Amino acid sequence: MRLEQFIRRVRIEASAEEVFAWHAAPGALRLLTPPWEPVEVVAETGGLADGAEVTLRIHAGPAAILWLARISDCVPGRQFRDTQVRGPFAFWQHTHRMEPDGPAACILEDRILYALPFGPPGRWLGGWFVRRKLDRLFRYRHLVTQDALQNGSNGLRAGLDQKSPGYVLTSEAASEGAL
Repeated sequence: MRLEQFIRRVRIEASAEEVFAWHAAPGALRLLTPPWEPVEVVAETGGLADGAEVTLRIHAGPAAILWLARISDCVPGRQFRDTQVRGPFAFWQHTHRMEPDGPAACILEDRILYALPFGPPGRWLGGWFVRRKLDRLFRYRHLVTQDALQNGSNGLRAGLDQKSPGYVLTSEAASEGAL
């Protein structure tokens, strides 16, 4: 199995501890899910700690795929990792790292090791698509996180209604034009 790697980093004007706490808050994953992604958070158990689990339902046309991820390597204020237990990838391991960059800022790094299913044909047919989706997803997530922690906006307007989230980037984040 050949692993691919995706890395995205962003500087946030908030301490590593604040960024970690924001990710650990109830509803954070829903806030970080872009409105165009057909993903539903089905269950979150155990908070942001080793052994916690998250179940997502990914809608793909008339079908749905369940994705179960388990949290590990949790170092409060610094990092956590989610690893796919069951889901669409042959392998998925996502490390979220918050590196201090002075007393009131940090570098948020998302590092993903993944393998597509179906070996070389899967890489050839879907590799470009997955890379493009990851790039767009993490540009969005980093804008949301920056907006929440630097502008105090909670990242998005609207509630956490699971059925119809209605997420809208705040005008400042949307004006960045990075999506």
